[in-house]
Amino acid sequence: MAGNGISAKERAYRDTKARILDGSLPGGELITEGQVADTLAMSRTPVREAFLRLEAEGLLRLFPKRGALVVAVSPAEVEAVLEARELVEGHALGKLCEAPADERADVARALHDVLGVQRAAMADDDEPAFAEADRRFHITIVESARNPILLELYASLRDRQLRINLGSLDRGPRRPREILAQHEAIVDAIGPGGADEARTRLHEHLDATRLAVGGTRTPAPS
Repeated sequence: MAGNGISAKERAYRDTKARILDGSLPGGELITEGQVADTLAMSRTPVREAFLRLEAEGLLRLFPKRGALVVAVSPAEVEAVLEARELVEGHALGKLCEAPADERADVARALHDVLGVQRAAMADDDEPAFAEADRRFHITIVESARNPILLELYASLRDRQLRINLGSLDRGPRRPREILAQHEAIVDAIGPGGADEARTRLHEHLDATRLAVGGTRTPAPS
């Protein structure tokens, strides 16, 4: 155990996973147990165990005697994640639009607070903080539905969302401003009778992410 109570295996897992999720280890990069072990000042055995765990999560592909390849986010994965998000978030927006006024106001305040964090991250050119605030914005919408099963399902998408969000931000300096404008449009649509409008704004936002990462769009649901 390390001094803080975290085992070497867990430390190797957390550090490597964090670097994959924040883009420090990009998709397609080959890493070795020795490199990680040297960086973290530990033996290769806990790193090997961490690599096996990350392979099981789909983040690494192991090649005996060569190392581990960081798995890139595939177009199919992007589409699957965005489809799941639109279903869950669209349902939550529908419920939120018909919620009592005080509940809608509470959620709107929370969303505006997150937008403030995103603006500060954009000003500081802090892409990881911006991507995390983006995730917080959307999970706030899902939390408003007060459905623990949907929230658990949505939470399972967290790691994939972060990688996709960072991939979207790589498409140029205009993208953060576009994301903020799209978020503001979603918030502006929340209100009595606004479910269809809110879901349309959500679709436009997620479709822009789909285009930024994968180069394709999908039609809005009828």
